[in-house]
Amino acid sequence: MQPDYDEAGISTSLMLGALAGGLLLDALISYVFYRSFAAFVLLLPALIPWLKYKSAEYREKRKEALKQQFREMMIAVIAGLEAGYSVENAFIKAYPDMCLLYGRDADMCEELKWISRNLRNNANLEDLLSDLAARSHVPEIRDFADVFSIAKRSGGDLPSILRETASLIGEKIEVKREITTLISAKKMEQNIMNVVPFGIIIYIDATSPGFFEPLYHNLFGVVMMTVMLAVYAAAYLLASKILKIEY
Repeated sequence: MQPDYDEAGISTSLMLGALAGGLLLDALISYVFYRSFAAFVLLLPALIPWLKYKSAEYREKRKEALKQQFREMMIAVIAGLEAGYSVENAFIKAYPDMCLLYGRDADMCEELKWISRNLRNNANLEDLLSDLAARSHVPEIRDFADVFSIAKRSGGDLPSILRETASLIGEKIEVKREITTLISAKKMEQNIMNVVPFGIIIYIDATSPGFFEPLYHNLFGVVMMTVMLAVYAAAYLLASKILKIEY
């Protein structure tokens, strides 16, 4: 079975990396805000939403990579059509080209291998592309599948129609890439600002030992630091929301 890219699991190595990052963040928060091992233990349940968040992040990156690979696949298929192959054979012939570009383990190569295997078993190409579009949850792949289905049934100039569709989808992908490039600097600034509060506290604590001691191991200090932690978390979420551009 081919994966649903919104629900597919992530590799063990990525999950272990996310878990290690969560534990490190837990330890950092426990030290900076509470100086307490008990706080570290009490914050451990927060690893569950953290792992869910990182899993969703990895899936989005995987879908972005699939989108870029799909763009190259469209070019390979169109080249096959212009060389005189039937549309089914053009998809089959695109597989080795994609393997050379991205390696056999790339998602688009796995999808093309699956499509090729089903085509040799007389499956319908429109249904295979529609299935890929449904599982990928990528608008560009869905648009291509819809246009391909209509063009195939209408019996028009398939290479010309697909070339125009691929050009439009490619331009859309390129615009998204440019937007991502433009906001990458702001994302870097956000990442720096995320660690600044921790850096300031650790620096002051290192240069002026005992400066923050009144804020630890007493009710007032715990309440105050919890409020500060909540403000920090709210600022982090707000900055992430601002930089998350839907396009």
